[in-house]
Amino acid sequence: MLTVALVLLYAAALVVLFGVFRSTSRLPLERRRPSDAEKQTTLSRTSGATTDFLSDLLSRRGWTQPLAASLEQAGMKISPAEFLVFVISGSVVALLVGYLIAGLGLGLLFAAASPAFAVALVNIRQSKRRAAFAAQLEDTLQLLSGGLKAGHSLLRAVDAISREAESPTNEEFARIVNETRLGRDLDDALDQAAQRMRSDDFSWIGQAIAIHREVGGDLAGVLDEVAETIRQRNQIRRQVAALSAEGKFSAYILMALPFVVVGILSLTSPSYVARFVETPLGFGLIGVSAVMLIIGGVWMKKVVSFKF
Repeated sequence: MLTVALVLLYAAALVVLFGVFRSTSRLPLERRRPSDAEKQTTLSRTSGATTDFLSDLLSRRGWTQPLAASLEQAGMKISPAEFLVFVISGSVVALLVGYLIAGLGLGLLFAAASPAFAVALVNIRQSKRRAAFAAQLEDTLQLLSGGLKAGHSLLRAVDAISREAESPTNEEFARIVNETRLGRDLDDALDQAAQRMRSDDFSWIGQAIAIHREVGGDLAGVLDEVAETIRQRNQIRRQVAALSAEGKFSAYILMALPFVVVGILSLTSPSYVARFVETPLGFGLIGVSAVMLIIGGVWMKKVVSFKF
């Protein structure tokens, strides 16, 4: 049984490596040069058929657009179908790893936790991307104000930011520029970008630009005032982050401690851990522990999180 499990584990790892992260060109075959045409192998045909099936399934369920938007906001350059294949493959690997450690019960627990881990990963990447956008907003305003003072139009200044700023600011401003070129109003594009990034500061910038387009005035001076306000808010935000860092670090340690203890006991005394997945009482204790861990984590997050 151990040999079979190892074989399945390596097979699942190969699916992840070659099925999900395969290098495919986004250019259609009919538009490629003959020398650039890819040779269809059995693995590529199988992975392509799998992603096509999952893509059709997501489209029928109406999940393609929300999932694609979440991946885009997280900065992940993969399609929803490829992400779903990654989650399924990761669940299979987690199932086999848990089975090798302590049997089928732990394997099923790991497999059930894999989708939650994938969702958490996407949310973490979204949070980091939004935090980076907020941190770059002060420099963004300086570039925008400098472009206006140099005599450029508003759209020209926005286009300059899309080429000169760092990621993710340049990506968001490039999207704004592309949307305006397709006929969308600039105010709507800015408001939509503020909603995507969940940035109140950028929403203020959009409102200032909208007011300027209606009544006129010195937009560069207004943006300088907004930049000063955002600078002060960022200073307060950094102070709050520094003061709450100790509590957050303690929360991370306490959240990771149960998993570390279980991992050490699985290596040193597998029979002791196996009792938790062999009896109904053991599964009940695991469920109670998971609920208590979630409640404690949410509680500590509320304690060390501040909104201002």
